[in-house]
Amino acid sequence: MTERQKDRPWLMRTYAGHSTAEASNELYRRNLAKGQTGLSVAFDLPTQTGYDSDHVLARGEVGRVGVPVAHLGDMRRLFQDIPLEQMNTSMTINATAMWLLALYQVVAEEQGADVTKLQGTTQNDIVKEYLSRGTHVFPPGPSLRLTTDMIAYTVSHIPKWNPINICSYHLQEAGATPVQEIAYAMSTAIAVLDAVRDSGQVPQERMGDVVGRISFFVNAGVRFIEEMCKMRAFGRIWDTVTRERYGIENPKHRRFRYGVQVNSLGLTEAQPENNVQRIVLEMLAVTLSKDARARAVQLPAWNEALGLPRPWDQQWSLRIQQVLAYESDLLEYEDIFEGSKVIEAKVEELVAEATAEIERIQEMGGAMAAVESGYLKSQLVSSHAARRARIESGEERIIGVNAFEGTEPNPLTADLDTAIQTVDPAVEARVIASLQHWRDTRYQPPFNHPRPCKALEKLKEAARGTDNLMEATLECARAGVTTGEWAGALREVFGEFRAPTGVSSAPVAVTAEEGSALSEVRRKVELTAKDLGVGKLRFLVGKPGLDGHSNGAEQIAVRARDAGFEVVYQGIRLTPEQIVDAALAEDVHAVGLSILSGSHAQLVPDVLERLRVAGATDIPVIAGGIIPSGDAEQLRAAGVAAVFTPKDFDITGIIGRIVDEIRNANKLDPLEVPA
Repeated sequence: MTERQKDRPWLMRTYAGHSTAEASNELYRRNLAKGQTGLSVAFDLPTQTGYDSDHVLARGEVGRVGVPVAHLGDMRRLFQDIPLEQMNTSMTINATAMWLLALYQVVAEEQGADVTKLQGTTQNDIVKEYLSRGTHVFPPGPSLRLTTDMIAYTVSHIPKWNPINICSYHLQEAGATPVQEIAYAMSTAIAVLDAVRDSGQVPQERMGDVVGRISFFVNAGVRFIEEMCKMRAFGRIWDTVTRERYGIENPKHRRFRYGVQVNSLGLTEAQPENNVQRIVLEMLAVTLSKDARARAVQLPAWNEALGLPRPWDQQWSLRIQQVLAYESDLLEYEDIFEGSKVIEAKVEELVAEATAEIERIQEMGGAMAAVESGYLKSQLVSSHAARRARIESGEERIIGVNAFEGTEPNPLTADLDTAIQTVDPAVEARVIASLQHWRDTRYQPPFNHPRPCKALEKLKEAARGTDNLMEATLECARAGVTTGEWAGALREVFGEFRAPTGVSSAPVAVTAEEGSALSEVRRKVELTAKDLGVGKLRFLVGKPGLDGHSNGAEQIAVRARDAGFEVVYQGIRLTPEQIVDAALAEDVHAVGLSILSGSHAQLVPDVLERLRVAGATDIPVIAGGIIPSGDAEQLRAAGVAAVFTPKDFDITGIIGRIVDEIRNANKLDPLEVPA
């Protein structure tokens, strides 16, 4: 047999970061020693949303879903003894991407690196934040300007850096079909490229360099044939758009470059060992086809639906990639799907449908207009509601959740406390103390930073005008400015943005014909309202803290509305105080709190205490999210009426339980429900 030339493997990353810069640095160095070939930095929610660790909204969120980076000192510690000139670093950061890139560049300069050699990616896709992830800060216009300025800066100063990856990953998790995923991501790319072209900062002859550095970050679900066809369709549409709309002639510039994190929200809390085979199948979707292969892959860990993965769990995910790349013969062959009639037909179908949806969005004025009108969000909420309905009816099977639920005892989760990594609650206090120390000493030796107020004034001046904001941001980084100060200065100029929730316009997902589960719950809602002497039961759905994963909250809100509740849902990022004020002002009969970031242990008891002080102990509080069983017990002991986690997939059943808790809190007799 003749020796075949093997392809180079993709970049292998692990999405990592937690607690503190020091702890994350240790984790990165350990992962690199295990053969990981790139870094993927997870930042905590305060860093992502432009708050310092001691801000009221940061409570309970510090170091939970990523690493807190509040200033240059934190960035130095994060990459200590890691030569940035030799790294390929991906940073999952959007609203504050410019700030984090500035800190990264300054640390690289301090290391003596040649900045033109820096390689990596800042996510920097703000559209999907409005639609699904919820870490936006500024309105669409200024947000697009920050992205445009960063792209123009990197093309000239950090030419190997990908200043944005258009991120359809979270769209799939928010319910997007493959067609919506392609269409919305492409519409975002068009909005960004139009803004760069029209800004006048990049001459037409350099637009090929801009297009060549645009990357995409996608999600691969378990329907791996459809997912692989989706990637081929993505590549085909991108080639057409870049050639026809922007006149890019060089095929190398037009190549569709993407990284992937396979589906995390599709991982199940029930029978979590099944997640390993899900992860493997999802990885195959983006590696099997040479012509549509990912440039970088990061895999979640089997236990992410339970809590924070340990280093061993992350190692297991890295080894899955290494076995495929180094033990199998995958990289020895040309594209194995070339000439397949089945694949070609599916790709053509996806291209046609996605192109039609892109044109529809362009007719509305483009992606930004479709965000502001609420069109994109309501489409996603509708798709997600339809998928949830298919799962509840059993039409869509999820092994271990709504099919084949019987199981042997699981040795992997026998001791749940050791099956996940927990973040020490004392970390937050240590991070806040360190931040305070930085603020107090940044002007003194050994740092001798200039006073930050001058740099912040320059930033605000640039923001009010039309100058590229990157230079003023670099000056802030060198002056020892904090994340909250940088974002705060821009908030003063740009204001903030509350995105449409998509709840009120979402269509009914589950019918309530006579005898159905929803019709029974509607009857319970009507009878309970009558017993309480009110026209309608009122239910407040609250998202305390900085967790922007609003999909679950939106689905609960939509189903409660369909069951006859009057629903109060004000969107994401609220303090416990604001939630309780709204509950009292709207005179609600129950409060539902949704948290997926781990801050439930602090924020839920705070809501309970505020209701108690207000004398509103007859309003039951329901909690939902990624809540370990030990924490769930503590919440119930603190007075939470019920706790729901991802294994509770029957939303209609959850709404029924909420009615029961309202009756219980108001000392009404339980309703007899026919069998």
